[in-house]
Parts: sequence; C-alpha cells; structure tokens
Amino acid sequence: MTDPTSDVDEGKARECAVCGDPIDGPGHRVITWIEDDSVRTVHVCSPTCEAAYER
Repeated sequence: MTDPTSDVDEGKARECAVCGDPIDGPGHRVITWIEDDSVRTVHVCSPTCEAAYER
C-alpha cells in the first residue's frame, strides 16, 4: 500500500494551523471536534503546535 501523503510536494501541502509551515512530516496531527452538528478538523505539523492550538 502506498502512503498517499508521500507524494505531496511542498507547494500542495497543507499548512499548519498554528505556525503556517507546510505539513510534510510524520509529526502531522489532525485535531477533530464536533461544532454546530458538523465535524471540524484542523491540521498541525507537530505535537508542539498541537499543544499550542486554541479553538
């Protein structure tokens, strides 16, 4: 099985919701929650940014 994120180049990578850096490494985290009956997600690049993220 091929990792679908392995071929993402920096120009197409998601940006970290905290620091704005392109997300391109194994530390990528997705924060998910329910708000107004909808699923919300935010992508962050590291455990440090995950801890710093505020909703």
